[in-house]
Amino acid sequence: MAISVRDIVPFSTARTHLSDLVLEVQNGAEKIITKNGEAAVAVIDAKRLDHYHRLERARIHLLLLDEVDKGLADVEAGRTVDALEGLAALKLRRKAAIDRNTD
Repeated sequence: MAISVRDIVPFSTARTHLSDLVLEVQNGAEKIITKNGEAAVAVIDAKRLDHYHRLERARIHLLLLDEVDKGLADVEAGRTVDALEGLAALKLRRKAAIDRNTD
């Protein structure tokens, strides 16, 4: 759903017309409330928010599955290291990065 100029509401207007704003959102509108001319928050129907959360969880699961596939490909190609050695190398790289940033 595209946001139009009618969907952008200053905070002062939202505060004084909250009941009307809620009804519009319950009827499918999405609103952007601005504060000092800058977008501050979005107002959407609670059911739509739940749907967005489900979509985000599904996206995270797909990203994790993609990382698993990459890991399995690394194992098949022999690109592996001992876990303890790998962790030790990561710790050394982190420490070196921290040392560079504090100097």
